[in-house]
Amino acid sequence: MTMEKAIINVGRQFGSGGRLVALEIGKRLGIKVYDNELITKAAEESGFSKDLFLKSDERRSLFTVSSFFASGHYGMTENYINDNELFRIQSAVIRQLAEEGPAIFIGRCSDYILRDKKCLDVFITAPRENRIKRVATRLGISPTEAESLMNRKDRTRETYYNYFTFGNWGVASNYDLCVDSSILGIEETAAFIIEFGKKCGIVG
Repeated sequence: MTMEKAIINVGRQFGSGGRLVALEIGKRLGIKVYDNELITKAAEESGFSKDLFLKSDERRSLFTVSSFFASGHYGMTENYINDNELFRIQSAVIRQLAEEGPAIFIGRCSDYILRDKKCLDVFITAPRENRIKRVATRLGISPTEAESLMNRKDRTRETYYNYFTFGNWGVASNYDLCVDSSILGIEETAAFIIEFGKKCGIVG
């Protein structure tokens, strides 16, 4: 497979450095990384404000959208939109971006959405104590606060993933590769994933 079609999907535990690993992979390979940019793109494609997608990011609930309509592409026949519809919109954007060329997707159930394509599906993890320390340092909060936030974020990601994919978030059998980022560090973990992708024929 050439770099023109290389697709890497990165799932991650909160505080594992998964986003940093994905960005490092993107930098080394010269491939666009989609995270928050994907939300913006989905908003532009759907005609809704980006704020709606930010509020619904990786969680399930209903949100009123009367104040969020941007261009009215979907009309005003309903005064709310549920996360199933938001997920459908984001899924269409992910598939479109995957068709356009190489891409790295962080979260958003991209491994499930692109399950019919040849992709490298990776999950980034790290020991609990390492993640607590990383979150506390990054956000300037206490270890206790960091652990509480970490637990909430992981529960949210697990609920979101399991609901939309009918699968199990973070379970090794769902991915091609699961990596503990604390062993090699961010840069070397990225290098390891790239080398694995080459051996798999995903990365040219």
